[in-house]
Amino acid sequence: MRTLIVLALAGLGAQLVDGSLGMAYGVTSTTLLLAAGTNPAAASATVHLAEIGTTLASGLAHWRFRNVDWRLVAKVGVPGAVGAFAGATVLSGLSTQIAKPVMAVILIVLGLYVLTRFTLAGLPTGNLGKPLRNRFLSPLGLVAGFVDATGGGGWGPVANSTILASGRLEPRKVIGSISTSEFVVTVAASAGFLLGLGTEGVNLGWAAALLVGGAIAAPFAAWLVRHVPPRVLGSGVGGLIIVTNVRTLLDGDLLPLGGTATTAVYAALFAVWAAALTYAVRAHRRTRAREIEVARSRVSGGAEEHEQQRAVPSA
Repeated sequence: MRTLIVLALAGLGAQLVDGSLGMAYGVTSTTLLLAAGTNPAAASATVHLAEIGTTLASGLAHWRFRNVDWRLVAKVGVPGAVGAFAGATVLSGLSTQIAKPVMAVILIVLGLYVLTRFTLAGLPTGNLGKPLRNRFLSPLGLVAGFVDATGGGGWGPVANSTILASGRLEPRKVIGSISTSEFVVTVAASAGFLLGLGTEGVNLGWAAALLVGGAIAAPFAAWLVRHVPPRVLGSGVGGLIIVTNVRTLLDGDLLPLGGTATTAVYAALFAVWAAALTYAVRAHRRTRAREIEVARSRVSGGAEEHEQQRAVPSA
């Protein structure tokens, strides 16, 4: 019972992050299941079964808050479903000994991307309003769906971060649309896992616990997307994914380091993570200060212009 409560709380926390940042439910939940000793294919299958419910709740919540661009959902979701089904089939055929370090490496790469992308660059807005082309969205959806199924998560880090990096659509629309399209991707991945694995190793109780926690958090996350600074949240989530999956590699036979070396690796990782979070917080504060200053300048400029117009005598 305690395990189910912990998983429900983990699902709630992961969905709060996923719904407000557009990523990290899958990679966070999968990382937790791997740490608990679940084999990679079963962990990814369990998380994707839970995500059928959480992505549906998240999509409905984002739709209610008008965060969804349905054209983007269709253009990226269909190829994403194809890629997810293929990825689930591939992962189902790998042995646990091979799949566990492979999945850990994929998750570390995704974590590095999220950490560096949001810490250093923030969210660009220079191309806001320009159209997103099919020749860009279709391959993106295919790759993101494949990575999502094989990595136990990755739809958000790949699809969301790439579209946000283009700066062509306002962040809340990108996050809401990618979160909504993830429902189709999740259904396709679950079908692939059920075809390849059946229900072997899939813990339906754990999936239900993750689903309940995520469903509770979905409406709050859709509201938070308008208020939580993505730059800071991205740095935090990226670091968490890296640290937890490096632990998977260090605990296995792939990187057999001694106790002192392992401690040094963790110390370095936590130092870099803390530095990234500090930088992200300061960068966000600087950006907010500039925005406030620009807003004040516009208000004062408008007031001065109004006073000048009043001072000019009418003819």
